[in-house]
Amino acid sequence: MPRVPHFASLLLAVTASAWAQQPPPKLEPLPEPPPPPPGMELDAAQEPQVTIVRKGEDTVEEFRVNGQLYMVKVTPPHGVPYYLYDDVGNGDFTRRDAQDAGVRVPKWVIKRW
Repeated sequence: MPRVPHFASLLLAVTASAWAQQPPPKLEPLPEPPPPPPGMELDAAQEPQVTIVRKGEDTVEEFRVNGQLYMVKVTPPHGVPYYLYDDVGNGDFTRRDAQDAGVRVPKWVIKRW
């Protein structure tokens, strides 16, 4: 039984040396990506604009599209960020933490007795 580890290491050394002697594969450049379909061209006004501001010790990142604020990321000094979202677009922001998976359990009272 003591010869099995020696045989395995010898086999590994022979395989590794044979693999190292293989020439590298011939690489070809990738073709250019096709243009986007009509009507899907990106406009610079459609891309989000990010403004980073320091308010006290917090770092506030404001995200806007077409000049409308839709999301705010607040990073306090302890480093755990939270987000404020305007899902509807009416200016009412709801808070979501970084750990929030987006699934909230309803806490409705169905019956009391």
